Amino acid sequence: MKLNLPRTNLESQLLKVRSRRIPEEQILEQVQAILQADAGKEEEILETLNDGNIAKGNTFDLDLLETRRIFHIKDIEKICVLYRLRFLSTKYFKGEIPYVALMEIKKLEKQHQTTLKGFKIMAPSKLFKLENADDPLLLAPIGNDYFYLVHKWGNDLSPFRRILMWPFKTLENFIIVLLLGSFILTLMVPDGLFSPEPSTTEFLLIFFFMFKWVAGLAIFYGFKKGKNFSTEIWNSKYYNA
Repeated sequence: MKLNLPRTNLESQLLKVRSRRIPEEQILEQVQAILQADAGKEEEILETLNDGNIAKGNTFDLDLLETRRIFHIKDIEKICVLYRLRFLSTKYFKGEIPYVALMEIKKLEKQHQTTLKGFKIMAPSKLFKLENADDPLLLAPIGNDYFYLVHKWGNDLSPFRRILMWPFKTLENFIIVLLLGSFILTLMVPDGLFSPEPSTTEFLLIFFFMFKWVAGLAIFYGFKKGKNFSTEIWNSKYYNA
């Protein structure tokens, strides 16, 4: 004779075991307390990010650190100068820090049994004034000028950004571009415009006046907009630095 025994419902069995251990009301109270504590932790992290508290380092567990996420200030400075970025405290950041970044901070704090502080962001200057979607990197100080990459979000930078920002890297780069631009404009001046017989002296004079004109416009624009070179602004908190 075949016996038709009922199959075991694991969910029902779990509910039976749980009901013997704790009433449903207490479960909801405990979960609510956990969620409130979790939300409180997120608010605490957001407050830390907004306050931008200065910290020279954090207490990390060296065994848990990923080498590929550790960067020295010299590496950060080089990238900021090449791509004309800023590296500033999170309190100056005007973009939106995504929820995933908060989760990464919570994850690191739990893993390393610490409270992280002194966060900084590497991003284009506009992100410290206006909302933008370029490529911010959130880093926390380890100590001795080393930083740990916490989270990266947004879109990647344009592949042409390094080329476009090259003239603004240093004063020398800027002068080279002005000289090159003046030379090209001088070549565009028609032969015989000032004398029937073109000469090297005439070309040099036209080039000299063309350079003065181009440099004058560049200086006027630079002073008007409060611009400076990437080597000077990469860690400056002032918009018109």
